[in-house]
Amino acid sequence: MKQIVMLSGKGGTGKTSITASLARVATEPKVIVDADVDAANMAILLPGDDEQWRPFFAGTRAVIDYEACINCMTCVWECPFKAIRESKDFRPVVDEFDCEGCGVCGQVCPTNAFSFKPHQAGTWTVRDTKWGPLVHAALNVGEDNSGKLVAQVRQEGRAQAAKTGADYVLIDGPPGIGCPVHAALGGTDLVIAVTEPGVSAQHDLNRLLDLAGWFKIPAAIILNKADLDPKAAQNLLKTAEDKGAKVVAKIPFMPEVPMALSKGIPLIEVPGMQEILGNCWQEIKELV
Repeated sequence: MKQIVMLSGKGGTGKTSITASLARVATEPKVIVDADVDAANMAILLPGDDEQWRPFFAGTRAVIDYEACINCMTCVWECPFKAIRESKDFRPVVDEFDCEGCGVCGQVCPTNAFSFKPHQAGTWTVRDTKWGPLVHAALNVGEDNSGKLVAQVRQEGRAQAAKTGADYVLIDGPPGIGCPVHAALGGTDLVIAVTEPGVSAQHDLNRLLDLAGWFKIPAAIILNKADLDPKAAQNLLKTAEDKGAKVVAKIPFMPEVPMALSKGIPLIEVPGMQEILGNCWQEIKELV
């Protein structure tokens, strides 16, 4: 079982659309993982039936035992996040949105009135699709710890691959190079960087390839909208050559693509895309 992670550095390069299309074009048994948990949308492109949603817990939140509380307000004064406030009836009240579960209140409370409960930060599930199981998740509004949720969906992806005998786990990773990206690419067999001609994409591609190199994971490149800016495209190809990343596909700019996606039409149904992405998948398989 080989794990392939699709990353982009810069957002908006077409990474998710291309990943979903590769999932459709690949005939081998596979599991798809949507690891972009802050803004998961792979489920829009791969319809199917979800299993029961499961809770994802990350961190803790303070809970006050008012029978033990003497309303001394020490916790209100000492909370470093100002998450405990004095109510109109002169009692301390925890704001769950501001509480970080740091435990200071529990340390300073003279009556040990504080306990800490696990905090649900999101949910995840497995979807049955005609292209294979899709593991996807949703982080609750305003929550962090997305790296841990990425690790959770990746773990379930590997479990689904073992259960179904899949040859590949295809991971749609988050944009950027921060902690969620580290969680998405660690331990994978190949990084596919989806990029596009442009100064911002050039900068982020450099950082992404350096990150893959630090993890000692081979990388390849899909150049989307390849003919939009020939000079910028040449700079990207030079970067790929310098860093030893093979270009597995050059996708031309097609006005039909955004029109098709806006109507819910899969990318591979746009004329010419089936062949481009089919050849791309063959190139990717040779690298793993």
